[in-house]
Amino acid sequence: MPEMYLHNSLTRRKERFVPLDPQHIGMYVCGPTVYDLAHIGNARPIVVFDVLSRLLRTLFPKVTYVRNITDVDDKINARAKESGEPIGAITARTTADFHADIASLGALPPDVEPRATGHIPEMIKIIEKLIASGHAYPAEGHVLFAVNTDPGYGKLSGHSHDELLAGARIDVAPYKRDPGDFVLWKPSTPDLPGWDSPWGWGRPGWHIECSAMSWRYLGESFDIHGGGSDLIFPHHENELAQSVCAFPGSHFARYWMHNGMLVVNGEKMSKSLGNFFTIREVLAKAPAEAIRLLLLRAHYRALLDFSDTALTEAKKEIDRFYRALERFPDVPGSELPASVRDALCDDLNTPLALSAMHALADAALGGDFEAARGLRAAGAVMGLLTSTPEAWFRGGATNDAADIEAAIAERLAARKSRDFVRADAIRADLTARGIVLEDGAGGTTWRRAG
Repeated sequence: MPEMYLHNSLTRRKERFVPLDPQHIGMYVCGPTVYDLAHIGNARPIVVFDVLSRLLRTLFPKVTYVRNITDVDDKINARAKESGEPIGAITARTTADFHADIASLGALPPDVEPRATGHIPEMIKIIEKLIASGHAYPAEGHVLFAVNTDPGYGKLSGHSHDELLAGARIDVAPYKRDPGDFVLWKPSTPDLPGWDSPWGWGRPGWHIECSAMSWRYLGESFDIHGGGSDLIFPHHENELAQSVCAFPGSHFARYWMHNGMLVVNGEKMSKSLGNFFTIREVLAKAPAEAIRLLLLRAHYRALLDFSDTALTEAKKEIDRFYRALERFPDVPGSELPASVRDALCDDLNTPLALSAMHALADAALGGDFEAARGLRAAGAVMGLLTSTPEAWFRGGATNDAADIEAAIAERLAARKSRDFVRADAIRADLTARGIVLEDGAGGTTWRRAG
């Protein structure tokens, strides 16, 4: 088995991946808070860790990939108050939207997708353990984690206690012993979600949710914890602190992986700048595989600049891969080629893996059957090349195939009636839409311009 190396945010270096149990890999990734449509920045960790899970499954006998749904949160409560829509309806609708959008991007479902509201007993149990060991304290219906009781607090983000306080948005309530103490449990009013607990009617803080769900499905220690770099502090820092303090001697996550941020045309995505795009909006203007490839063109830890130009370039790359498969449209995949595997095993280097795929495409374009098999296998791990070349170039990823076929039929009828002006106009319209017509003895066929 090839060695695998991952950059560990906890140690700030690339390390050889040594699993707790080589027969069973455990990975937890923070999922969405379901109150609105997911944006294109949200898609990046979904796609990155989807590729990682696919790679792990080629290397190890069993992988349990857990990605949660946060369905109790103040953002959800605020959206319900603002819109008048019941909380349950908001979370059900936006969860369904999330699933549909990421499925369009080729993300496979995780092995377990727990919802926070289904794991309140586990959260209460961890909080009770923290209180009993002196790491947490109840105060005015709240329970807070005492950061000063954890000597390792700050090691994930790499900041001192004072720096963490200065950089955090902290509600310095009078019941806190230390301004940096964070909420594990808070009281709820009758109009907000709540559960019975030893500290009264209330609801969990955000951080305890992921600690409880990872513990339930992966145990006290597991291999990989992933998410966006924006979650390092406070979310992941607080997860780590409460988990290792609740379970002395545990590691919680051995390897922490964080993807870099996505910007749009070099600027931070913002509704006020008019450069904020949902996944659904981007899917409406480009094939899903082109979007996915664009999300993988930069190394996962690097900043990713999302633009229409980059999207066009990604579409051309996908076109080239499908062109390479045209001579072998039904070719089955082989084992993952070493060039692609080694790139991905080197801290999930997807740009290098794509470069290796282009080399395979070069060989396949020259008639190399085994290279075409390797390209298919690489596509399977990258979540690309899921269609046939014919379907791809005929717009299989879009919904207008029937409309194109109807236009071709109309053009054929116009030609039969010798209305060549109309026939030429239809062809010109299709050309403007990026559709190339090819007239032959067997009739007219079409493909996307590539």
